[in-house]
Amino acid sequence: MIQPSPSHENRIKPFWSPIWAGIALGLVLLVTFLLTGHGLGATGATTRATVWLGMEVAPQATHANAYLGPMTANGHPMSSWITWQVIGVAVGALLAAFLGGRFRFQFDGALSVGTPRRIMTALGGGVLAGFGARVSAGCTSGLGLSGAATLGVSAFLFLGLFFASGLITSRLVRGV
Repeated sequence: MIQPSPSHENRIKPFWSPIWAGIALGLVLLVTFLLTGHGLGATGATTRATVWLGMEVAPQATHANAYLGPMTANGHPMSSWITWQVIGVAVGALLAAFLGGRFRFQFDGALSVGTPRRIMTALGGGVLAGFGARVSAGCTSGLGLSGAATLGVSAFLFLGLFFASGLITSRLVRGV
């Protein structure tokens, strides 16, 4: 009996070496600084989307809001460079997952894959991380990566506390 050869879609390509991935990320960060004058970030795009939604639902309240109001002057969120950056990251990640044979939907966790408690814990952690990112005016990529590249003291403090908090939290919710 002849065995069919594995199709191209079934072959999983190996991940990049961490060294080469870090070098590529550093070069992308450098080019981003040179072309836009900004570093990398992500949460600014969600804030821009919030401004857009607010302007659609309650324009006067959004414009009068002390935090969101100043962003209404920039117009549609699609005019912001950070929105296009986040769209590019999402499209690039999706393309890389397809080309690498790694695209799939899954919930990770050996003890309780996909349980409601695990999903709610992850959602709650994500909401808290997003809130913290907005309060600190930067997410892990914006404050951590771009701030560290410019040798910002606050970036190194943030990264240290971010990792320490992650280690402590992983011990507290272990098994969830």
